[in-house]
Amino acid sequence: MKKGYFGEFGGQFVPELLVPPLRELEEAMQDIMDDPVFNRDLDGVFTEFVGRPTPICRCANLSGDLGFDLWLKREDLAHTGAHKINNTVGQALLARHMGKTCLLAETGAGQHGVATATAASVLGLECVVFMGALDVKRQSHNVRRMELLGARVEPVLSGTKTLKDAINAALRYWIAHQKNTHYCLGSVVGPHPFPLLVRKLQSVIGREARSQFLDRTGRLPDLVVACVGGGSNAMGIFHPFAGDREVQLVGVEAGGEGRPGCYHSATLSRGSFGVLHGTRTYLLQTSEGQIMPSHSVAPGLDYPGVGPEHAFLKDSGRARYDVVYDAEALEAFYLLCRKEGIIPALESSHALAWVIGNRDKIRPQSAVLVNLSGRGDKDLDIVREIESQV
Repeated sequence: MKKGYFGEFGGQFVPELLVPPLRELEEAMQDIMDDPVFNRDLDGVFTEFVGRPTPICRCANLSGDLGFDLWLKREDLAHTGAHKINNTVGQALLARHMGKTCLLAETGAGQHGVATATAASVLGLECVVFMGALDVKRQSHNVRRMELLGARVEPVLSGTKTLKDAINAALRYWIAHQKNTHYCLGSVVGPHPFPLLVRKLQSVIGREARSQFLDRTGRLPDLVVACVGGGSNAMGIFHPFAGDREVQLVGVEAGGEGRPGCYHSATLSRGSFGVLHGTRTYLLQTSEGQIMPSHSVAPGLDYPGVGPEHAFLKDSGRARYDVVYDAEALEAFYLLCRKEGIIPALESSHALAWVIGNRDKIRPQSAVLVNLSGRGDKDLDIVREIESQV
């Protein structure tokens, strides 16, 4: 496979000014991330600060209703409440080894911004976070958390004022401040080597889950299901299972409101081939190649592209990708709250909703593992606003 590519997807389509910091990052990954000292330090941070390993748990009540075993990988129990911390502490540690003094991030739902601010704080780095102005309003709770942790939050007023525009702004800032700044990209998107770097750090989810499932049940799950926006939580749990052909991998995208003409975020299901944020992948675009605005009740899935490795898994047939709509995700959100005492992120609720919606197609006695990528505290204002409109 060509360097930086997954089949025909991936690459490094960037302005010339971004080539030097990307080359520096790639060299640092090769020189530093395989070093035993770096990995010892990373394992220590994972254990003592992040709270790894996160557990898997069987949903006894829902399993009884569904007729098969439903298990959750509890990334909501990681420090800061989501899988994002795995990536940010790893990149922050790498940045410190590289001699950088500032972490730069983009965020949609706010969880990556909080996780980056957290990593910067504990490792003694400055932090700047770009966030679409619409998401600043929708996720004010997380904005306050970032500011408490010492980050400077920069609202982005251009474009759709969401994640796509935050990434654009962060890349521009990185060009101007690359000497002392590391761009802590939050998902398996962007130019090479970011998709590899983020996947490498997030694969701790799948490594743990695979070992835990074997220990608890003596077998592997029949299905592994995760939500997909950019795709880091899904790639994190998928990759260690990719060689287990008997395990079906299912990525669940956001379909938005599901009305005719309503924009959505189902890039793999409804997108087309193109280049976005430095990588060749599937994206939502017009016939003229203009990026379409996306929409989801879950801000973390509100992105018109997807990681190139997900595009490869789709086209190779190794993973299946499907769509869940806002109303279905909200129903699953309430169901997990009331049946299992767990408040899930709206992003993760999409994955759970797919399992519930496909219950009749899943064989009895099957074992289904859902990556619960985050907790839902951040989404309570969104849910309350929706309730007030009903």
